[in-house]
Amino acid sequence: MYCRFYSPAMFSFIMKYYLIAGEASGDLHGSNLIKELKKKDTNSHFRFWGGDLMQAQGGELVKHYRDLAFMGFWEVLFNIVTILKNISFCKRDLVAFKPDALILIDYPGFNLRIAGYAHRIGLKVFYYISPQIWAWKQSRVNIIKQVVDKMFVILPFEKEFYKNFNFEVDFIGHPLLDALDDNKDGSSIAIDTLPNENTSNKIIALLPGSRKQEITVMLPVMLSITRFYPTYKFIIAGTSSIPVKVYQSLLLHSGNESGSNPVSIVYDQTYPLLRKANAALVTSGTATLETALHLVPEVVCYKGSRLSYLIAKKLIKTKYISLVNLIMDKEIVPELIQNDFNTINLRQKLDELLTVDHKRNAMINDFKLLKDKLGGRGASERASGLMLKYLEQ
Repeated sequence: MYCRFYSPAMFSFIMKYYLIAGEASGDLHGSNLIKELKKKDTNSHFRFWGGDLMQAQGGELVKHYRDLAFMGFWEVLFNIVTILKNISFCKRDLVAFKPDALILIDYPGFNLRIAGYAHRIGLKVFYYISPQIWAWKQSRVNIIKQVVDKMFVILPFEKEFYKNFNFEVDFIGHPLLDALDDNKDGSSIAIDTLPNENTSNKIIALLPGSRKQEITVMLPVMLSITRFYPTYKFIIAGTSSIPVKVYQSLLLHSGNESGSNPVSIVYDQTYPLLRKANAALVTSGTATLETALHLVPEVVCYKGSRLSYLIAKKLIKTKYISLVNLIMDKEIVPELIQNDFNTINLRQKLDELLTVDHKRNAMINDFKLLKDKLGGRGASERASGLMLKYLEQ
């Protein structure tokens, strides 16, 4: 066990940070946090589990999130040996690296195990972006209180949630607002130069998720309705962390890879795509919030294995699955879950977004209110400042 003591003048030596993000959204928020920490702490060294965005900020990438993202109860059980090996490796890596702070980003199944170990060996543990324990497994609050030194939350209702359990946390606002502002002038060349695109066509974005498991389940249903909208251009928001052949196989099987209006794919261009989209079909997750903050009307979709769904239905305590509806505490966007996620229902909900003006306008107005509730830009900067303050103490 070891510990260090800090004062404001002590940041002249090299501070070491170890971050763990297990999915695409964590990679995004982790990259922005690293950027802000480097501004304030120029003598810093980063080692992390994450993705390409975090790696672009500099530091050592230990494992990529594409090798870590298992969704659903059955899928986790099936991959339990791999998960346990990753946990053991991470513990050894922490001991070898000896970071001044361990920063955990969501990803609770893995990160809470690591938090417990890090606490036992005397590491400072920061949790950036709370796991959604308010939805299910609220008992995890007791674990968090024991093993996490400071929690930084990004949803406005989370501070009150933790207060009910006698645990003070810092609400810093949502880092997506920073990511959106930073990307306002981002390139949209990949969309502007799509082959055979009729530029007069309106665009419907397909956001099938960032994990191979969810993409293979969600995308075929999304593609099944494209034939009903010949005057719209459908574009898939792909991620380069997934092999191209996965998308190509799904397009080939659906018959959407050719014809007069083939479905196109852009990789790592989600925000430029949303800036051009008239509507979107979105897999439940952070992407539902990203779409709303771009003021794009959306249908939220989700389907998992039957076993995972049955277990989740018993345990989840919230009325909604999308962050948009959860934050606003009412149904702003339609949610098609499990058996309700099918071609007939998806077409009906998309029709409403495209043709019923008052519904579309009401949704966009609610999106503007949603943005106001998220605390304004600067979340990553506030989080980094607080982390350094707590390290100084």
